Amino acid sequence: MSADPTQVLAFETDCHIFDGCGFPSPGLHSFLFEPIWGDGDSNVYFNKTMLLALLGSIIIVGFFWAAFRRPQVVPGKLQMVAEAGYDFIRRGVVYETIGKKEGEKYVPLVVSLFFFVWMMNLWAIIPLAQFPVTSVIAYPAGLAAIVYILWVSLTFKRHGFVGFFKNVTGYDKSLGPVLPLAMGIEFFSNLLIRPFTHAVRLFANMFAGHTLLLLFTIASWYLLNGIGIAYAGVSFIMTVVMTAFELFIQALQAYVFVLLTCTYIQGALAEHH
Repeated sequence: MSADPTQVLAFETDCHIFDGCGFPSPGLHSFLFEPIWGDGDSNVYFNKTMLLALLGSIIIVGFFWAAFRRPQVVPGKLQMVAEAGYDFIRRGVVYETIGKKEGEKYVPLVVSLFFFVWMMNLWAIIPLAQFPVTSVIAYPAGLAAIVYILWVSLTFKRHGFVGFFKNVTGYDKSLGPVLPLAMGIEFFSNLLIRPFTHAVRLFANMFAGHTLLLLFTIASWYLLNGIGIAYAGVSFIMTVVMTAFELFIQALQAYVFVLLTCTYIQGALAEHH
């Protein structure tokens, strides 16, 4: 049986409060999908989440290609929007965190990460899709792994093995007797906790937001019976409010993800004192 959220919303349409049926609350099943193609038992398949990720990538590439394929000195509306988004990330995130000289080469990566994460988040409120791809931990974890590998490789390249060790342990002779303890904490935090929190911060916010949207949406339908109609109205209003709030959170989480990415890159490039 499929656990597609669109099917969760279509649960027994004649089932309402006071009809003797329980409330079909959302849960982990709301984040699982049967394969569109392939066999789920063999782990070789293509499902709705993968389809949304693929479509999102095509939309982003298509948007920027259409905006910049024939750039004009006096930009049209599409080029103006694309330039504004690109320039916001370049100047407001990369230059502010890494610096213009060092950061310029990382602008394409950070811009790509921002718009990809944002698009994956936006699927949550797009009709028919109605599912944030980043609420599946594999996607934030994959993106965080890319940033982690980049951070480690840059630190090694810039500082060498000894410099890398000092960088990830926060080596500082002035700490005196507490130096070993501080180095152990920093080592554990940077090499193990950092990639975990980078991924989970995005995943947890999208997971929680989608669960709340499902909860209020289902409740709006379930309460449409007798005196429950008044509560259904309140639940519907909360659905609208939560959708608007999710729009803000989706953009914010994409921004936070790339801001942390730039912070890690800056830390890899900075000289250790």
